Amino acid sequence: MIVVGVDGSQAALAAAGWAAREAALRGDELSLVYAMPAWPLEISERDRYAEVGRWMREGATSTLEAARERVHQEDPRATARTQLLGGDPRTVLIEAAAGAGLLAVGNHGLGGFAGMLLGSVALGVAGRAACPVAVVRDPLTPPGGEVVVGLDGSAAGADALGFAFAEASLRGVGLRAVHAWSTPVVGGGPSALQIAEEAAEAERRLLAEALAGWSERHPDVTITQRLEHGHPAHVLAEASAHAGLLVVGSRGRGEVTGLLLGSVSHSLLHHATCPLVVIPAPPSS
Repeated sequence: MIVVGVDGSQAALAAAGWAAREAALRGDELSLVYAMPAWPLEISERDRYAEVGRWMREGATSTLEAARERVHQEDPRATARTQLLGGDPRTVLIEAAAGAGLLAVGNHGLGGFAGMLLGSVALGVAGRAACPVAVVRDPLTPPGGEVVVGLDGSAAGADALGFAFAEASLRGVGLRAVHAWSTPVVGGGPSALQIAEEAAEAERRLLAEALAGWSERHPDVTITQRLEHGHPAHVLAEASAHAGLLVVGSRGRGEVTGLLLGSVSHSLLHHATCPLVVIPAPPSS
């Protein structure tokens, strides 16, 4: 099951369209979810505000139908059920996606300030949902383009790699594994150069270890490696400009224990230009 958060924004419609493509690749079902205040769903028809509640419900239903139409435009064979639920959108979507394979949301909803790159709902569900979360921008990235995955040696990074390989296989595209590091080298001269070379070699080993065995499991996927000294968020944001999908773990090595979202995934939620999938950290990490 793929759950899509719907709110009437263009980004949410883009998320519904993206999810329609994804469901077709997976042979999966779609569930379009609209969250609204609970009282219009609970109010009595004899209440003085019953007409307002009815108007709000009708608007929500119309929004869901528009999203269903967008799904049909992307894939005429696709079917999607709709759900109108009461409560905070972040809580509603996280609960609706319990047991789902994927939760898709737009990067920005109707309630945000003009010019903001990320809405509160996208930020609120990424890293908190138990399933992977796809954040989609409007306009929607055309089909095609390689899958890019960010690797850092963390447990969530390993899960992100598995997701990325599966996506590349489904899409019939290549996979680019990107590992960037930004450990500074203090001082200068031959010793600093040696330290830098040793650090680069250690990062090469980390990338090789992270990728070991995956090509044998997915022989249909052509993998390209990119190792770069630079801030991971900047390097991955740059890679997203030419990708069909970017996949990262919710938090990596070196992040403070207990954080739901790391600095790299948080930055990419704002700055990745293609659809971004954030993989939750394993429960034990």
